[in-house]
Amino acid sequence: MDTLFPPFEPDKKNGRRRFSRLRRVPLRLILPNAVTLLALCAGLTAMRLAIEHRFELAIAAIGFAALLDALDGRLARALKSTSRFGAELDSLADFVNFGVAPGILLYMFALDELGSIGWIAVLVLALATVLRLARFNVSLDDPDRPAWAQGFFVGVPAPAGALIALLPIYMELVGLPHMTETAPVAAAYVIAVAFLMVSSLPTMSFKKIGRIPREWVLPMLIAVVLFFAMLASFPWTTLASGSILYLAMIPVGILRYRRLAAAEAVKQATPPEGTGDTQKKPRASKSGPRKS
Repeated sequence: MDTLFPPFEPDKKNGRRRFSRLRRVPLRLILPNAVTLLALCAGLTAMRLAIEHRFELAIAAIGFAALLDALDGRLARALKSTSRFGAELDSLADFVNFGVAPGILLYMFALDELGSIGWIAVLVLALATVLRLARFNVSLDDPDRPAWAQGFFVGVPAPAGALIALLPIYMELVGLPHMTETAPVAAAYVIAVAFLMVSSLPTMSFKKIGRIPREWVLPMLIAVVLFFAMLASFPWTTLASGSILYLAMIPVGILRYRRLAAAEAVKQATPPEGTGDTQKKPRASKSGPRKS
């Protein structure tokens, strides 16, 4: 009778294969994943802070996670350390940070007053986030997407969706009085944001911005400094204004996308110069028609 667990003595070939897997990994491959894990820790901490009713710190933790999410991808491309493992880890962290954590924060802040209705709004937001991330990962392998379309997202991206979904909290932290009647409005708003995330509406992306004109360098630096100064001095007013401005920019992105698509269609329909449909007429034979 054969034993269930026979002894195993690796030979030299198996030994070399085992030790070959224990090679050292460059630090540049680990650093982007470490940033992603740090963002995941920020999202999990935001949920704890929301349960403890420290809503301001919870919003700050989600904002910090969004900042790290913007950095890890650029860091991976700069260090040439992109990998399938990093992409899957980034998607998992985005689901927790921008789907689960904002939902828990909204529920603990106001949506719990609606009971099951408020929890359904949280579920819709979380499911929309995971579906949006899955669609984004699939669209990366689309070879038919034109180059100009790289400047647009399909739907609202997960970090932006999480931050604008918190608009009801911003408004109350600014000074809007909390009323029981505002909870249904907040639930409807959260569900609307969830549908924007999974929609096919084109929204502008600023990831493909490379170099800017030299005359715009100083104004952009002043704008960045002014934004962070406003964020430090009037955080909730700045976040509320930014969320409203982002929502107002969605129709602008749709119009710009349609304009570029129409220009591309005209370009495809217009034949290049020198390739018209004109054909050379056959020369008449000098010997006249042939007789059969």
